[in-house]
Amino acid sequence: MIRTISIGSYISIQGLFEGSSTNGNILVRVGDRTFEGKPIGN
Repeated sequence: MIRTISIGSYISIQGLFEGSSTNGNILVRVGDRTFEGKPIGN
């Protein structure tokens, strides 16, 4: 499932959903990198 996250005021990243953190953030994978941020939308 593709999800979009926000990692700053102006930066959003879209990638494959990897999991969720205990602090409410989610993890997405883009290529060989994983990013953590606040979910946008559903």
